[in-house]
Amino acid sequence: MVDFILNLILWTCAIYGAIEIIKNIYYICSTANLDNEGIYLIIACKNQENNIETYVRSVFFRLVYGKEEYIKDVLVADLNSNDQTEIILKRLQEEYKYMKVLNWKKCKELIENIKDL
Repeated sequence: MVDFILNLILWTCAIYGAIEIIKNIYYICSTANLDNEGIYLIIACKNQENNIETYVRSVFFRLVYGKEEYIKDVLVADLNSNDQTEIILKRLQEEYKYMKVLNWKKCKELIENIKDL
């Protein structure tokens, strides 16, 4: 009975893994020939000096790493923070060429004029 349960678990994991591999191959093949103008990512933050650097680095690691040809810009809108958030964002902006730090007014103007991008 124990062998049956272990084999069932093993085969379930193997089938799930195979399905995930097929799904990823399909996704890569279906998006490889997209003719788009890039991806825009907007992050809004306020008073996040303890978390913002980790979050931004995580975003760039997960979304941008290896997919630079798809990323147009990562826009980070500071919503009038009262702490060191804006200073941290400016430092990160120097490190990541796809990142632009904006205040909330500039971000709003950009969104309103999105068709001009």
